[in-house]
Amino acid sequence: MYQHLLAARFLGQHVGSTAPLFLAFLAVHVVAGTAAVITGATAALAHKPGLRHLQAGRRYYRAIIVLSGTGAALAIMRWREDAYLLVIAAVMVSAATIGVRARRRRNRAGDTIHILGLSLSFVAMMTGFYVDNGPHLPLLDHLPAILFWVLPSAAGAVLTGRAVRRSARGGARVRCTSTPPKSPV
Repeated sequence: MYQHLLAARFLGQHVGSTAPLFLAFLAVHVVAGTAAVITGATAALAHKPGLRHLQAGRRYYRAIIVLSGTGAALAIMRWREDAYLLVIAAVMVSAATIGVRARRRRNRAGDTIHILGLSLSFVAMMTGFYVDNGPHLPLLDHLPAILFWVLPSAAGAVLTGRAVRRSARGGARVRCTSTPPKSPV
């Protein structure tokens, strides 16, 4: 009986199942989600182009792949309650993949697609988190459920618009040359 009560909570939060396989996927999912939030924010805030942005972005994409896979598995295990999370996971990983591929083409037009794709993946991730967990979080548990769907998109739209405008002005991009400039001396 005590084990059942212990397993029904994970990191202080109620979980939907006490099955060991579910809890194992959930543990990996939480770690991947935490890594995705940290590395995604790091990549977004880092100087572009730069090694820090590139490394954080690669880690973010790997975390998104794991997060979407574990999210899909968790949604399938609790299909009736969590089927919508499978759609969110598909949007998240698809948008991230489009963003990564656009940047790998290394053309200027790819910058906007890169920003939009990765921003949408981050917004989808945060939407999934808040829709699934928001009603159970202190201070957020009194908010209307619709806000968990709308607020990540609203915040993401503002921040993404700013990033796209900045990129279009060339403010977020520094051209690298193959040879260093000659010194005036």
